[in-house]
Amino acid sequence: MFPFNLKQELKEQPQHELAELTAIYVSRGLDQPLARTVAEKLMAKDALGAHARDELGITEELKPRPIQAALTSAVSFSAGALVPIITVLLVPSSHIEISSFITALITLLVLGALAAYAGGASLIRGALRVFFWGAFAMGVTAGVGKIFGTSL
Repeated sequence: MFPFNLKQELKEQPQHELAELTAIYVSRGLDQPLARTVAEKLMAKDALGAHARDELGITEELKPRPIQAALTSAVSFSAGALVPIITVLLVPSSHIEISSFITALITLLVLGALAAYAGGASLIRGALRVFFWGAFAMGVTAGVGKIFGTSL
């Protein structure tokens, strides 16, 4: 669960880990004696939890949730698959290729902006980044198709 073997470090170097936690609390504004007391009390109660939270930034809210991630991915992929399906169903067969291409690019822009919004980043930069790499992937895929003689 932790990037380093924190349990082992706590067992093998408890004084070093205590000093590390103390330094974290000093950097947050506590004086040295109080920071040491807080670190000692927290480590006595739950050393692993104290270090995970204050040293690594791992909290209950931020811990991995694999089932939630899997379900979210499944719903996202399913919703994303609807865009080309709806395009193919609504557009005349003579315009499917260009309509699918344009719809995919617009969808990339929208999804990039939504992802940026969710992450608190610039909407324009996020939209353009996803658009660029999505269009790049589409171009590579089309190029590979052309090399192997496949087409729509």
